[in-house]
Amino acid sequence: MSVTIKSAKEIELMREAGRLLEIVHKELEEAIRPGISTWELDHLGEKTIRSLGCIPNFLNYNGYPASFCISVNDEVVHSIPNKHKILQEGDIVSIDAGLIYKGMHSDAARTHAVGQITPEAQKLIDVTRQSFFEGIKKAVAGNHLFDISNAIADYVEPFGYGIVEELVGHGIGHALHEDPQIPNFRQKRKGIRLMPGMTLAIEPMINIGRPDVEWLDDDWTVVTEDGSLSAHYENTILINEEGEPDILTLGHV
Repeated sequence: MSVTIKSAKEIELMREAGRLLEIVHKELEEAIRPGISTWELDHLGEKTIRSLGCIPNFLNYNGYPASFCISVNDEVVHSIPNKHKILQEGDIVSIDAGLIYKGMHSDAARTHAVGQITPEAQKLIDVTRQSFFEGIKKAVAGNHLFDISNAIADYVEPFGYGIVEELVGHGIGHALHEDPQIPNFRQKRKGIRLMPGMTLAIEPMINIGRPDVEWLDDDWTVVTEDGSLSAHYENTILINEEGEPDILTLGHV
């Protein structure tokens, strides 16, 4: 495992990459409504990324055919946008996106309501988002990597939700996916020690039902095995010299 420590210049570029990605997410959040297709959201998002002078880092990544992963209801992650997939009132939709700014990557995901949703669906979205913030309370220099994992699990498990184990967070910087892998579920081993200058993408994926998932025939789309709803929340963070990490992809908490 080779975990990179970013220079001040690299951090500056990643901070800007994160700021720009938040602009993209806000643009798409405002566009979400019943009747819009996931393809339209992808098209709008790619247009926004390029208008900001950046490159969508998901496009053609390991052959992925779109700029965004847009996953609806029981789709956990990596669903390919489609002109025929139309958002409906009551759906929940997860938008996972990243961009490259002057050679440095950012990555973030949000789950949104489409119109009015059930209280149960809203609670899943809220718990998933908050689990990220519980996790990064432990993302402090001197702690270990899996302090983050265990903090996420400590928060989520009392709700009875399933924490996806087949997919994890990751390091990020010059590449979209770098070492280390960052599980969102409970770990027995401590993992590596966190050091200032590490940049990580923390991304809990939480199912309202069981944690089990399966891949569809397109080899990309991951769905819950039991058909239950799933939510996803992710930010790129920077480990600081002291105190809580900087969230590079969030303009405000």
